[in-house]
Amino acid sequence: MFKYTLDNKRYHTLNYFYKNKFGIKVFKLSLNGGFTCPNLDGTRGYGGCIYCSKTGSGEFGGDKFKSLTEQVADMKRVVNKKNIPCKYIGYFQARTNTYAPVDVLKRKYEEVLSCPDIIGLNIATRCDAISDDCLNYLSELNKKTFLTIELGLQTIHEETSKLINRCHTLDEFDDMVNKLRKRHINVVVHIINGLPYENEEMMLNTVKHLNDLDIQGIKIHMLNIIKDTEMAKLYENNKFHILTKEEYIDIVIKQLEVLDPKIIINRITSDPDKELLIEPKWLCEKCQLLNDIDKEMKKRNTYQGIKYWYVFLLC
Repeated sequence: MFKYTLDNKRYHTLNYFYKNKFGIKVFKLSLNGGFTCPNLDGTRGYGGCIYCSKTGSGEFGGDKFKSLTEQVADMKRVVNKKNIPCKYIGYFQARTNTYAPVDVLKRKYEEVLSCPDIIGLNIATRCDAISDDCLNYLSELNKKTFLTIELGLQTIHEETSKLINRCHTLDEFDDMVNKLRKRHINVVVHIINGLPYENEEMMLNTVKHLNDLDIQGIKIHMLNIIKDTEMAKLYENNKFHILTKEEYIDIVIKQLEVLDPKIIINRITSDPDKELLIEPKWLCEKCQLLNDIDKEMKKRNTYQGIKYWYVFLLC
């Protein structure tokens, strides 16, 4: 059995990490703090990333018209229908959740932390939306609770980054990771497989780059082409290649093989809204996809990090 798992997975599971750290089942509660984004209002760009939905990845989160306390209560009922003993982490998911004055951030974050059985926060944001004042506050918050900052990277390749309108550089991203880690704040990085015109080597190089950074977790997504987005228009006009299910599984396994085994896999597939998804339709069968990844890794007799030291020595 792979070292960092409690079941038949051959990669470092988030469930394993939580169980070992907290000794109990942990659920993440997806919340909507009502934030916007510097890539929408002109601070860094307009229109946002071209793949981003109108909710800013908040399709399955709380209702932004409710208080955060109400959202926490609602999401608890959704994620723990079996009423098993557990704790919760508040997950600020939609849009850019450090993009506000520190007094606003403090009010929102600490409202969630005041709710029963909340043991930490995951805060999704951008590398260019964390001010020095925010860093200082996050450093203090990190001493009081279990804090994780989730940074969107998506790709290390400049041509792709420009195409998807990320509006930040790789240097800016790396610099923010270093600033967070100097303050001992956990970092999880989001990447997307299947971005337009990227090949397997490019996707593998994105993961290899993350091995050079001090990160604690990764979220691997498959590109979602969502209705009413600029990505949908690009696909309609150009019909660029969409990874097949088999291609995605193959690439994910190769990424896991070269990834440091200590890095926690927070997500290994996307979770799209079926009503909004244009392509790829195979993403709608999430459980089957996860099972197929497990089966293929077993078939290949491989696991996360099997090629990590080889890649590390080459570098």
